Amino acid sequence: MRMVEIIEKKRDGLALSDAEIKFWIEGVSNDSIPDYQTSALLMAIVLKGMTTEETTFLTEAMLHSGDIIDLSAIAGKKVDKHSTGGVGDKTTIILSPLVAAAGAKVAKMSGRGLGHTGGTLDKLESIPGYNIELSSDAFIKQVNDINVAVVGQTGNLVYADKVLYSLRDVTGTVNALPLIASSIMSKKLAGGADCILLDVKYGEGAFMKTVEDARELAQTMIAIGKNLGREVNAMLTNMNQPLGNAIGNALEVEEAILTLKNEGPKDLEELCLVAAGYMLFQAGFVDSSEAGYDLALETLRSEKAYDVFLTWIAAQGGDISVFDDLDAFTKATYHADVIAQKAGHLHDLKALELGMVSTRLGAGRETKDDIIDYKAGIILNQDVGNEINVGDKLATLYSDTPINEQHITDAVACFVIDNDAIEKPQLIADVL
Repeated sequence: MRMVEIIEKKRDGLALSDAEIKFWIEGVSNDSIPDYQTSALLMAIVLKGMTTEETTFLTEAMLHSGDIIDLSAIAGKKVDKHSTGGVGDKTTIILSPLVAAAGAKVAKMSGRGLGHTGGTLDKLESIPGYNIELSSDAFIKQVNDINVAVVGQTGNLVYADKVLYSLRDVTGTVNALPLIASSIMSKKLAGGADCILLDVKYGEGAFMKTVEDARELAQTMIAIGKNLGREVNAMLTNMNQPLGNAIGNALEVEEAILTLKNEGPKDLEELCLVAAGYMLFQAGFVDSSEAGYDLALETLRSEKAYDVFLTWIAAQGGDISVFDDLDAFTKATYHADVIAQKAGHLHDLKALELGMVSTRLGAGRETKDDIIDYKAGIILNQDVGNEINVGDKLATLYSDTPINEQHITDAVACFVIDNDAIEKPQLIADVL
């Protein structure tokens, strides 16, 4: 088999066979195929696309290019949730104990953030002592004992994806649905869960800009999961404004805690309850997602989910005494209010730009070596649809380094205020 013939075949819009895709991914993994040929094939895929069958072949080949986690020693069905990334997305910190408290097993490997999308691990590491590295035996024992563990991804998981992504990033081939779907699903399948709930976000603060694009991605990933023997559902959720009111690391942990104590933003709470309902249905604890929602709501209102959260964080070394004084836990050296300069109704909260302001305050990374300021971030005081008066507080910026006027100016520009009244956008567009 010759790589040039595979490139030519895809260039001409023909479907690649399982054997051809395996040959390519094996060559990517053992360095026998040069980067320039892989780059050429990636561009051909961007231009000509892939069938669902091809995308499944690609996912499976990538899945077997590295370690595959064996969770069979954990009793019962293992459930996992994956978000395609968004500003203020702290759902893992809420959902994991919420679902675990209802009885399901949550064995989750999460990633770090880069750019405007904060990583779950960075948020958890804002808790002093929290350990993201557990041995396989300790990971499995913890899930069996308390139903939940969240750790960092092993370095050998889906090796081919790391190689492909580094090339996609520099060759203009990131934005291709088969490549996005296979990248996400190969990592989720390698993580060993039996059931997966995908939170596919769309809008300005997400990778997929329209609900139609998000639906197509979700349907592709559901089909891959079905073809490879996994139960997969997908939520389509709006990221045209940040999720909840907090953007940052410690600030988002605080908001997750408030939500688990029934004091959080209602839109964030509702998203987590809907997601938990589907995860509990997938795990077989209830007969429908609606019954799962009711069970999750009962678990949340009783604060049993918060108790499991504390048990989980302590089990991984986290100092839960810091939660006794949340103001001290999140208190940054500097803060600055963002004040409305005009009256009207809030038409848009530019989630992507707000995420970048948060990054520049120190809450995110622009390169993988950047040091995170765990207390940096933004608290939003307004939602899309609110009536705004001159002088109203729109948000507050936080950082352990001085906040300059440019940060404030950039934040003001994220709030689009116009005269006409507007309804608050719907958060959940659909569940597939």
